[in-house]
Amino acid sequence: MKNRIFNYIVFGVIGLAVFGILSQIIYNPAVFFKGIAITLGIAAVIFFVVKLIYKPSPAKREQRAFIKAAKKSAKRKQQNVAIPQNRMKMKTTPKKTSTLTPIKSARALRKKKDQPQLTVIEGKKGKKKNRASFL
Repeated sequence: MKNRIFNYIVFGVIGLAVFGILSQIIYNPAVFFKGIAITLGIAAVIFFVVKLIYKPSPAKREQRAFIKAAKKSAKRKQQNVAIPQNRMKMKTTPKKTSTLTPIKSARALRKKKDQPQLTVIEGKKGKKKNRASFL
């Protein structure tokens, strides 16, 4: 019962608002559009002031960059893997059993994985230091 009364009140307020806007547009459109323009201008000024005050921290920018890179990587992986549109038309082939023992197959899998791209930075490890204690 309370829910029905609340609905009637909400619809009544919305109806009065629509009636007021329509009457304002019909009888005094210049004032209506001037009020809309002023409201939009004030909202834009508040938006830019808030945006200037609350600049995102560098950590958030880095997080966004990470998310962007992850999405780009996912797209690249999707392009490499061709997914058939209709799986019903796909021919199914029986799986071949591996002739390798579990230990050998595990080693083969380890070798197939991509190795990370590492660079060696050569230093002066072989060069002896010139110290007074070595004399």
